[in-house]
Amino acid sequence: MDSYRKTAIFVGVLFIIATISPIASAFFIGSIYDPDYLSTISANETQLLIGVLLLLTMTAAIVSIPILMFPILRKQNESLGLGYVGARIFEGFFSAINIIILLSLLSLSLQFVNAAVPANSYFETSGALLLSQFDWCSILLDFPFTIGALLFNFLLYKSRLVPRWLSLFGLVGGALWLGTTPFRLFGLFPSSLEIFAIAIAAQEMIFAIWLIAKGFNQSALASLSAKTDISKNQAST
Repeated sequence: MDSYRKTAIFVGVLFIIATISPIASAFFIGSIYDPDYLSTISANETQLLIGVLLLLTMTAAIVSIPILMFPILRKQNESLGLGYVGARIFEGFFSAINIIILLSLLSLSLQFVNAAVPANSYFETSGALLLSQFDWCSILLDFPFTIGALLFNFLLYKSRLVPRWLSLFGLVGGALWLGTTPFRLFGLFPSSLEIFAIAIAAQEMIFAIWLIAKGFNQSALASLSAKTDISKNQAST
C-alpha cells in the first residue's frame, strides 16, 4: 500500500470522525439547554464529559485533515492549500473555545449546587453569559468551516483527485450552508434551512467512504506530480 493510499484511508476515517462526533456529542451535552441547567449540568456530569471528549476528538480530526492533505493539495495550488489549512485550524480554535465553555459551565454548575444559593444570584448571570458565548461560537465556527470546505472542494475539483460530481456536491453544499450564516447571526433561521447542513454532512460522509474504498485518482496524482516536477525544473533554470 503506497503512501497516497494510506493518506486517503486516514483522511477518510478522520472525515467520518469529524462528522459523527459533533452529532453524537449533542446527545450528551443536552443538559446545558435545560431550563434548570445550573442544577442539571452537575447532575449529568458524566454525560457532559463524554460530550466534551467527543468534541475533543472532532477538534483533533479537524486539525489533522489539512495537515495530511496539504502535501497533495499544494501540488495543485500552494496558496489555496495553505488557505485550507488556515481555515481548518481556525475552525479547530473555535471548537476548542466551545469545549472550554462547556467545562466552565460544568464548574459553575458544581459551584452553584454546593453553594445552594438562590437562582437569581450571579450564577444565573454567569451561566447565561457562557451559554450565549457557546451559541455565538457555534455560529462563528461555521465561517472557517464553510470557507475551508469551499477551498478544499475547489482544489479537488481542479485536480480531479476524486470524481468531479463529488467535489461539486461539496462546493454547492458549502456555498448553501455559508449562505445561511447571516440568517443565524440575526436569529432568522427557519428549520427548513437545516437541510443544507444535512447536505454538506452527507457529502463529507460520501467523500470519506469514497476515499476509504477507492482512494485518490491515480492519474490525477501522477499529473500533479508531473506538474510539480515541471515547476521545480523551471525554477532551477
